Amino acid sequence: MAVHKINLISVGTVRNSITDTKHKDWQSVISQIVVKKDLEAALDGVDGFSHLIIIYWMHKLPPKQKPPTKVHPKGDQSLPLTGVFATRSPTRPNPIGMTVVKLLGHQRNTLEVMGLDAVNGTPVLDIKPYIPSHDSISEATSPAWLHSS
Repeated sequence: MAVHKINLISVGTVRNSITDTKHKDWQSVISQIVVKKDLEAALDGVDGFSHLIIIYWMHKLPPKQKPPTKVHPKGDQSLPLTGVFATRSPTRPNPIGMTVVKLLGHQRNTLEVMGLDAVNGTPVLDIKPYIPSHDSISEATSPAWLHSS
């Protein structure tokens, strides 16, 4: 299998008061996403959406030589080891995060959002509109461990 080197550029940066990656109450966090000035026009029309999908680089995670292929979901040792691609663990081959956030406001090159689970200074890779008819699957299922404690 070919391994591809990929070069990414950030489109913006997260601004908030959170510096601890272990912060617990992400749903109430209000953040600003400051988009690069030359991409300001790319935000035109975003105001029509109540929610956005934010894709970002988890830059504060410690670098690992080789990330594990299995983890205990939610860091709970009582849950069975599970493949990292079947979890939302931040420990992954590429530290890419993705969160659906509520759009609170938009002024020029800045978005104000609620619920972004990223610390201050996090590089934003992409912003996509959340489209309920495309992004919500009514018949989706998940394993039992996801719903435990």
